Amino acid sequence: MANRRKSLARKIRMIRRINSNRRVPAWVMQRTNRRVTRHPKRRTWKRGHLQP
Repeated sequence: MANRRKSLARKIRMIRRINSNRRVPAWVMQRTNRRVTRHPKRRTWKRGHLQP
């Protein structure tokens, strides 16, 4: 498996990026009257790569 070759520090960094890559919550859109609809730091797996 490829997961065994990753160090713990790298796994933690990857998990942090995965968790931060979520959409704006619905309550935020509701509170700002849909002015905030997209996340400024959103990243796609195809375009934005992580630092090794």
